[in-house]
Amino acid sequence: MKQLIYGLPVIALRGTTILPEMIVHFDVSRTRSIKAVEAAMLKEQKVFLVTQKDPENENPGLLDLYKIGTVAYIKQVVKLPKDVLRVLVEGVSRAELLRLERENPYLEGQVGIIEEEDIEDHNVKEAILRNIKESFHAYCMESGKVSKDLAAQIMKIDDAKHLVDQLCINLPMPYEDQQKLLGALTLYERYGILEGMLEDEIEILKFRREFQRKVKERIDKNQKEYILREQMKLIREELGEDNTSSDADVFQEKLQGLDAPEEIKEKIAKEIKRFKSLSNNNAESNVARDYIETLLDMPWRIHTDDNEDLKEAFQILEKDHYGLEKVKERIMEFLAVRNLTEKGKSPILCLVGPPGTGKTSIARSVARALNKKYVRICLGGVRDEAEIRGHRRTYIGAMPGRIAAALRQVGVNNPLMLLDEIDKTSSDYKGDVSAALLEVLDPEQNSHFNDHYIELPVDLSEVLFIATANDLQGISRPLLDRMEVIELSSYTENEKEHIAKEHLIPKQIKENGLEEKQLAIRPAALRKIINGYTKEAGVRNLERRIGQICRKTAREILEGDKQKVVVTTKNLEHYLGQERYTYQMANKQNEVGIVRGLAWTSAGGDTLQIEVNVMPGKGELVLTGQLGDVMKESARAGISYIRSVASDYGIKPEFFRENDIHIHIPEGAVPKDGPSAGITMATAMLSAITETPVKAEVAMTGEITLRGRVLPIGGLKEKLLAAKYAKIKTVLVPKENKADIKEMSEEITDGLEIHLVDNMGEVLSQALSR
Repeated sequence: MKQLIYGLPVIALRGTTILPEMIVHFDVSRTRSIKAVEAAMLKEQKVFLVTQKDPENENPGLLDLYKIGTVAYIKQVVKLPKDVLRVLVEGVSRAELLRLERENPYLEGQVGIIEEEDIEDHNVKEAILRNIKESFHAYCMESGKVSKDLAAQIMKIDDAKHLVDQLCINLPMPYEDQQKLLGALTLYERYGILEGMLEDEIEILKFRREFQRKVKERIDKNQKEYILREQMKLIREELGEDNTSSDADVFQEKLQGLDAPEEIKEKIAKEIKRFKSLSNNNAESNVARDYIETLLDMPWRIHTDDNEDLKEAFQILEKDHYGLEKVKERIMEFLAVRNLTEKGKSPILCLVGPPGTGKTSIARSVARALNKKYVRICLGGVRDEAEIRGHRRTYIGAMPGRIAAALRQVGVNNPLMLLDEIDKTSSDYKGDVSAALLEVLDPEQNSHFNDHYIELPVDLSEVLFIATANDLQGISRPLLDRMEVIELSSYTENEKEHIAKEHLIPKQIKENGLEEKQLAIRPAALRKIINGYTKEAGVRNLERRIGQICRKTAREILEGDKQKVVVTTKNLEHYLGQERYTYQMANKQNEVGIVRGLAWTSAGGDTLQIEVNVMPGKGELVLTGQLGDVMKESARAGISYIRSVASDYGIKPEFFRENDIHIHIPEGAVPKDGPSAGITMATAMLSAITETPVKAEVAMTGEITLRGRVLPIGGLKEKLLAAKYAKIKTVLVPKENKADIKEMSEEITDGLEIHLVDNMGEVLSQALSR
């Protein structure tokens, strides 16, 4: 392959490659290119055309140009507006740019003309000719870019080199591919590149054709369905049934995006198909529509991610609630296990305690701490089993049960679900609500909870259930066995004070439109509100009293009398009126037949002053003060014990035949019941019979047996708090309640002298003044 060296003007082309034998025109606008054209026209009209690598480069040098270009003959130059030349050239031969002699005012370089050597082997040339024609024919069949006349002319060419060059010139291809063909200096190289390009293009065209066919089929199918659907729509409109079809289409779209198990999707698809076949006037159409909407709205697999940050969760619980350590500890344990196992079993907690102790609000805080959606179901007064399990769809007005409805409402399958007032459910001829809750609250069964309306298994295993109750006695034993009970006992005065300062006062100030600087309640005044204006285990009434102060403060500020209100013990009556509650303080002196007992009520603890009188009569036992059956039985057990030990205290046998014993417990209008007043009534009766005074500073609680044993009782924390409020110093408690005392904080037991008693002998030795 020989080279002849020439010095020629050079024109750098942008986005264009010109091959030998190609006749083409192009525009030049750059100054150096125009000067190169002018220099070529003054000589032999020859110019070297070479493509630049970066089309955006305005001043290319030697390294910015491809090495191989084309020597061309300028056939025509036309001047266009804005200093643009349109040049018509004919490619002559391949050439190599050796170096640039000058770059200004135009490019001029030394180029070497490449003379191509022909292939001497006739068989090779024939093979190239046949292969390239076959590929070109296949390309023409797949593509419509080559005209029939041009294709016929090319197919008539019998020279392999000429055929390859003509295809290089006439086939539509990007300039990068043309540059590759220009850089192929032998026929065999050009053939290899061209054959590869044709094969690739044929495959691409086949794929496009197949793709277009599939798209067309789909469009045709959709078009057919659209036409049929429009025809059905028109028919239904004529019949007045146009809504059913549109509803079915909406249901079908929702089903496509529904994240649910396949069996549930199949069930919904079947119901939609059935719904389509129903006319709009059919009564069953509305039932089917409601059922499909319910199934589509259920969160079958939609869930939220739990908060895995233990520190953050604990901070939220601490911020929202003061105290309640057991609840917080159990929630943190659950979160720790969930983080380690990735899916720990959700506990089913039952918060038991008096009203106002924060059972419902702690559930909301737990939901916020765990980043769970919160939904509340109130079970108070629910007596129909269908409220839990749902109604069967055969009934008119059927609807899903409260559990399924709550999941549909909240939109996720792992919320925190609060079952409020679970102890206030009841049963009648329609079923037992507690029995229906057994499946809901059983971790081994609730992964396939069966709602009668939905008729598909609903997974409740991801739900965190928290139940609340005021009294465990109202919960059935099997249901209680499925829950983890956490007792929320009464708040102490100190706890109420902290809760008021940190939560209740700021909340009421905000709710009543005040600013923090406009109201201040002194600590002494707050303690007086707690002791004198509320009598409860929780803080609900305390919040009401604080709200009352805030409302009066708002009025005073708006009327212009004051800019800030400071509540003290002196002006507290102005805002809340006279004190409403007073505690029965410890007796100032020892008395016969009067003993202070300790009682638990739904509003916390209280003290009961039991009075006993002995009078001549027929040996009757008189009980007054609205005593319940259990308390009456405790009184009879007490008198039986006293009669069994009468000789030890010098009581004559005929005493019980000749005298009546009257037991009275104020307040007479308040019902009272429970066994824990047993030792108190026995002590009062023995004191009255033997005329022995009872120590004024002693209070007691405990159940009595016929043999004088003292049995344990409940509600001890509330009872000890009541003793503290009444300024009682000594408390007698059953020995078996020792563990309960150890769990109490010093704030409760401080200032109390607690004696653990095992039998009535120990009680009497501590209580009677001899």
